[in-house]
Amino acid sequence: MKATLILENGMVFHGTSMGATADCICEMVFNTSMVGYQEILTDPSYAGQGVVMTYPLIGNYGVNKEDEESRNPWAAAMIVRRLSPRGSNFRNEGTLDDYLKRNRITGICGVDTRAITRLLRDQGTMNGMITTKQYDDLTDPITRMHAYTVTGVVKKTSCKEKYILPASDEFEKPIKKVALLDLGAKRNIARSLAKRGCEVTIYPCDTTAEEILASHPDGIMLSNGPGDPKENVEIIKEIRKLYESDVPIFAICLGHQLMALATGADTFKLKYGHRGGNHPVKDAETGRAIISSQNHGYAVDPKSLDPNIAIPAFTNVNDGTNEGLKYVGKNIFTVQYHPEACPGPQDSAYLFDRFINMMGGNN
Repeated sequence: MKATLILENGMVFHGTSMGATADCICEMVFNTSMVGYQEILTDPSYAGQGVVMTYPLIGNYGVNKEDEESRNPWAAAMIVRRLSPRGSNFRNEGTLDDYLKRNRITGICGVDTRAITRLLRDQGTMNGMITTKQYDDLTDPITRMHAYTVTGVVKKTSCKEKYILPASDEFEKPIKKVALLDLGAKRNIARSLAKRGCEVTIYPCDTTAEEILASHPDGIMLSNGPGDPKENVEIIKEIRKLYESDVPIFAICLGHQLMALATGADTFKLKYGHRGGNHPVKDAETGRAIISSQNHGYAVDPKSLDPNIAIPAFTNVNDGTNEGLKYVGKNIFTVQYHPEACPGPQDSAYLFDRFINMMGGNN
């Protein structure tokens, strides 16, 4: 079946429908990862977005339950150059096309994804529409695209009830107890802590600071998540209370941005964001560069930082944007990128060990 990708600037790309056939309007972003398409689809940070994959062949190793990073996919749409008709992998449980259909995700293949990516880089992230209908006049779809915004997605993607992930079986008892505030968390954040011996209690995004602190955690994690950080006014108020406690805190992605906002800094929207598994980040303390997994469309403005509260700890080598903060006089550090990977390199997994050391190590 023929399908069309229409961008809000009026550009049109013709291809073939894959996945669901329903019309889909969403924010179009691109990801430079060569693999990890299922983790990308199930990453809550992509809620309300259509993902353009720059790598030309997608779906070649199929899909499986093990690679899911959330209870269901959150990406609104997927755009690929070539869709593999079958998966070849010992873990394969089905095709990507069937997976998209089953989860009602609209897609299009057979389009020039690198041309789309260059357009998004040059003109910035924009809304788009995938449709199987024929439009002689684009006025109506473009009007609808202009009206679309990604909003209310943290509440939508967060867990609804508190639950516990026990420490890995190799530990007789948990070495630490961690409270994880789910702002749209990927599963591997909690798994990364559990395999290091932590018992992780995952809380819904609207949980009060008082409830979290009343459980007397050894440490608190603020997760990744979707959307504009400034939209989360009530959550920011609760994070300010967590900041004022003496509990060690480690924040990732959206959590990093919300902690910055809670302490008086500002955030801004990037022209086209950072999404992929090949982003270089420099550690300000050691001068070491690491390759990181990233997925964000907003960043903390380093010019808005009060040096008495927080100082830059990591910087993006490509564009100089902030990638992490160290809080002065506090056991708090935050990063914009994803040390839990999934997908992506494991270079920064040591940050989970740093967090455990902040909580007192194995004592």
